[in-house]
Parts: sequence; structure tokens; C-alpha cells
Amino acid sequence: MATKVWHGFQAVVGASAVVILLAACVPTTPSTPKLPAGSGAVAPGEEATLVQELAAPWSIAFLEETALISERDTARILEVAEDGDVREVGVIDGVEPRGEGGLLGIAVHDGQLYAYSTAADENRVQRFALEGAPGSLELGEADTILSGISAATNHNGGRIAFGPDGMLYVTVGDAGERDSAQDPGSLSGKILRVAPDGDVPADNPFEGSPVYSLGHRNPQGLAWDDDGTLYASEFGQDTWDELNVIEPGGNYGWPEVEGIAQRDGFIDPVQQWSPVAASPSGIAIASGSIFIANLRGERLRQVPLDDLGASAEYFAGEYGRLRDVVVDPDGALWILTNNTDGRGDARDGDDRVMRVPLG
Repeated sequence: MATKVWHGFQAVVGASAVVILLAACVPTTPSTPKLPAGSGAVAPGEEATLVQELAAPWSIAFLEETALISERDTARILEVAEDGDVREVGVIDGVEPRGEGGLLGIAVHDGQLYAYSTAADENRVQRFALEGAPGSLELGEADTILSGISAATNHNGGRIAFGPDGMLYVTVGDAGERDSAQDPGSLSGKILRVAPDGDVPADNPFEGSPVYSLGHRNPQGLAWDDDGTLYASEFGQDTWDELNVIEPGGNYGWPEVEGIAQRDGFIDPVQQWSPVAASPSGIAIASGSIFIANLRGERLRQVPLDDLGASAEYFAGEYGRLRDVVVDPDGALWILTNNTDGRGDARDGDDRVMRVPLG
């Protein structure tokens, strides 16, 4: 298949409806996490370490019962066996890690692995057939489905996930070019939506464009609730990190605003936090809550779906930086630490994968 290279488009972006935040809080770390009474949310149970000694892992995805993990700097895809043994499935060619760039998000769809990575002069999304059986998986040939995404040493975004509509969603940071987030002709500072082969869906909000939402600084989390509502986490600058409800065609304000601004034309986050307590990366939805892995904040945050202004926190400072959280086939959380990426303080066993049951 020919590589899809997106060169931009001409469109007029209409003003988005303003979402007025009904409840917001600046979090403190509770001594005992508490959920709102009657929320129906289920608190995490006792964690157990499944895998240790990974090298700057970034993302977890499941092929049925088999977990796959990406490593940012080695560009390896790893397979985790039921007994916790780890084997190399393959190495993504052409990855050039630098700063926050490298092999980042992965997703599995129809027996194929999708991977977002930094190459010499761009970020791109590729797909690979997953050949063989669990325990002997291999990567097929690379098929680049989306390219021409600006790359930098920071703000690369990099989370990818398939929505309930079968489309691939891609978070893209501003790559250090702040104004690009408001430019509808740029892929930077956006959440993108494409078909599994990279084609632009006909029902995207801007005709002929993969852009699904704009005005993002560095989004790194994507998850859908049972009603199909899309949520995304986002790194702010110095003031506010964000949890957003994503609307097609919505403008989330960066760099004009950061956090809750109540300004016409921009959609406010449903919750915001000081970066020292957050730096939210991967998110997952399970048992009535959004779970958010926090890097600088070094904690797992839980936000009940029926009370988006509330939160509880777990494991604060216990395991260092948390990069990703996903739901396994049994409904438990898998949490990925990120202390060997050059910014954390590695401890014995880092980096690791922990499993946390719910209910």
C-alpha cells in the first residue's frame, strides 16, 4: 500500500461551543483515597508486579490475552507471557529516539500492530502484521499509514487507540511550535482520526483532513466510555494539566488558554491539576471510572465518570513515574512505570508492569 502523506488542507474552522465547567478542583493528596458516595466507582485493589527491568517502556496493548509493550529508546516490541517472561517480538526499523521521541504508542486491531514512532525528520504511524502464535509472535513488513507529523525532542504526543467506531485516533503534540496547535492546516497540536489504512473518514469534522480536534499542547491519553464519549489527558505548560471531553471539531485552546478559561470558542477541561501533581499520560476507563497514569505526579488518579470534578489518588510516590494504564481482558488494570527514561529516579526492578484488580 502506498504511504499516506498528509500535506494539509484549506478550511475554515468554526468556533466551538463553550463548555462551562460545572465542577473543578485543584487536587491535594488525600491520606485515604475517597470516592464520592453513591458514585458506583470501584476502587483499585492490591497491586502485584508482573514484569521488571524494562528499558523506558511507553505503551501496553493486548492481542487477545497476550500483552505487548513498546520501549521508547530500544524501539523493541516485547511480548509478555502468562508467567511474566518477556521476549522480543521485533524491532521497529528507522526509529531515532531523541528526548521524548522514539517508539511511543502502540495499538492492536484485526491482528495487526499499529505503532507511532519518531523517525529522522518526522513522526509517523505504521502497521505490521502480527505473525505466528503467542510465544512466537513476529512482526511482518512495515506499512506506513500516516506520516509527515512534525517531530521534536519534546511534545510529540504519541498515544494511539482504536475507538468504538473502528477508527484510529492519534494524539499529536505541538512539537514545540505553539501556534501550530491553532493552525487547521497543521497536524501538530491535534487529535487525529483516520481509517485503519490511513484514509481520511468522510465523516471527519473538517473535509479531507485527519484533524478531529485542535488546540492541544501535548495530549497523551485516549479512552472511551460505554456511551462512546472520548476522553483525553493533556500536559499543560506551567499552570494546568487537563482532562478533556473531546468533541469532533472542538478547539481546546492551546496556546491561547491553558486550563479553565471560560472563553468563547474554546472548550474547557472537565478537570485540571497543577503539573507537579499530575503530568498525565496514559488513561483507561473501567468499572465506572477514568484511571490516569501520572508522570511528574507519580500517582494513579481515579475520576468517577458520573462526577468528573472529583478524584481519588493511589500509589503517590511509591513507584515513581507512571506512563501508561490499560485494562486487561479480565478487567484489571496494568500500570507501566517510567523511571528509566532519563527523567525519573530508577530503583531496583525498574521499569516494571503492575497488575491491579478492580472490585
